[in-house]
Amino acid sequence: MATVEVININGEKVSETELPEAIFDIEVKPAVLHQVVIAQLAGRRAGTASVKRRSDVKGSTRKLYRQKGTGRARKGDIKSPILRGGGVVFGPSPRSHEKKVPKKMKRLALKMALSSKLASKELVVLDSFEMERIKTKDFVRAIENIDAGNALIVTDQKNENLELSSRNVKGVKVLRQEGLNVYDVLKYEKLVLLEPVVRALEGRLGQ
Repeated sequence: MATVEVININGEKVSETELPEAIFDIEVKPAVLHQVVIAQLAGRRAGTASVKRRSDVKGSTRKLYRQKGTGRARKGDIKSPILRGGGVVFGPSPRSHEKKVPKKMKRLALKMALSSKLASKELVVLDSFEMERIKTKDFVRAIENIDAGNALIVTDQKNENLELSSRNVKGVKVLRQEGLNVYDVLKYEKLVLLEPVVRALEGRLGQ
């Protein structure tokens, strides 16, 4: 097992903890990470783009004028796609962009993402991140102390003071451990885990 320092929000070392090899020492395969991230981003798309087709446009179905003898191009009703205000041809319809990925692959990709952070020395383990009040200035001071200006901070439970203090700070996201995902781990430069989160991940991903 890899051993890492556990620090407090003042940047001081308070202890050490061991990280399970089954989670933090996995060979990183970019193809697996790419597939899971693409699926995750696709799932976030609303897929609500839509147009009015010929049958959706309000208007008469009467032929505008006779087929022959006028010298003009033949036309159907006023809802024809070639006329202004007519229906749209080949436009988008509401649909799901979801891409299915096996659960085992998702779990493996998350382990790889965590392993990549440890390998690149971008993983920080905190003993706790308690804030006495909701104050952005206090939060900014704390992340400066631990050198986490661009970071994903993962907590083991709801921490309202921390979550509200961080919401206006650019480049930082506070996330509870049950919402931990591959995209967010890779998006931010640093990964900050509270010490209880390491144990929770061992129970969640250690199988």
